[in-house]
Amino acid sequence: MSAQPSAQSTASVAVFASPSSWIESDALAQCHQVAALEGMTHVAAMPDLHPGKGAPIGAAMTSSVLYPFLVGSDIGCGIAVFPIRLKRAVPERLAGRFPDLDRAIDDDDPAWDAVAGDVPGGHFEGLGTLGRGNHFVELARIDTVFEPEHAARVGVGAGDLVLIVHSGSRGLGERILRAHTEAHGAGPAPDPAAYLAMHDTAVRWGSLNRRLLAARVAHGLGAQVTEPVVDVCHNLVEIRDGAYLHRKGAAPGDGHDVLIAGTRGTHSYLVAAHAGADANYSVAHGAGRKMSRADALRRGRAKHTVEQLRTTPVGSLVVCGDRQLLFEEAPTVYKRIEQVVADLVDHKLATSIATTVPLVTYKTADPGYAPERNGRKRRRP
Repeated sequence: MSAQPSAQSTASVAVFASPSSWIESDALAQCHQVAALEGMTHVAAMPDLHPGKGAPIGAAMTSSVLYPFLVGSDIGCGIAVFPIRLKRAVPERLAGRFPDLDRAIDDDDPAWDAVAGDVPGGHFEGLGTLGRGNHFVELARIDTVFEPEHAARVGVGAGDLVLIVHSGSRGLGERILRAHTEAHGAGPAPDPAAYLAMHDTAVRWGSLNRRLLAARVAHGLGAQVTEPVVDVCHNLVEIRDGAYLHRKGAAPGDGHDVLIAGTRGTHSYLVAAHAGADANYSVAHGAGRKMSRADALRRGRAKHTVEQLRTTPVGSLVVCGDRQLLFEEAPTVYKRIEQVVADLVDHKLATSIATTVPLVTYKTADPGYAPERNGRKRRRP
């Protein structure tokens, strides 16, 4: 869809979704509210668009003014993909070997070997933990490969196992946004350079945290730690062509390989992104919610039991000790990932490379499982 001028401002708003895609009117209203902000020039809404707290999720927004609230509190949130080799990938055996990623990482945990150099900002609080909401660590298998040569360049092939890690900057990003909002509310950053310095630290921290999480899980499963073949942040701001490009739940789409997350009960898609200026050089980051958490909880409890939600439609297992979260993050509360990706392809923003299918999805520690520990020692840097 070509960009259309907003009725509320001179900023343009473009929605990259087909008429049959699920796009809430509240989310579109938020896009136009953002378009009316001072300095805003263009808002690009992805097919996973849904309402957020004060700003839409699944949008990329360009402005001459830097607005921290458009990035949100989880600065640096992103998705990374790590190849992993296991002798046997039996979900029933592996689910109980995931470590407790709600618990702070021990000083002698071998996962610290994944840390090269200093921890960004010297911020150790929350490091190595996953967080709640839609964050997850997933053991998955590469399923259908659409572009074998590109998949080989990425470093994956059909049947390969990967760890998919979705997490961000935890309390660090929240602290940065809180400091701004307490002084300036939803207004612009009075000192963009100062905000960007803190923002960049949180982005680096989020990437490091994804490495630590993958290392903790790899050790728990008895595998070697690997470098990520994909690690793309979808909550950030960058300076591009002299303007501030804010992304809230939108992945950089200018030449990146991106893992677009489905749900714990569906495929995810690895795509080659090639979005242009009309899409603010961005693509979707996931399936996108179609149901609020309150509605998901209410409807889910009427249709499903907790035990039913621990096994998914594709036969994978879910590790989640938080019963409410099981309902809030059920596969049915999200849009169809196939439609989201089809919209990106139809609008020439991305090309599908391969799909992944989940085997075990970890959300929070579950007392029903007994994670094993690796005894190798290493001191925290």
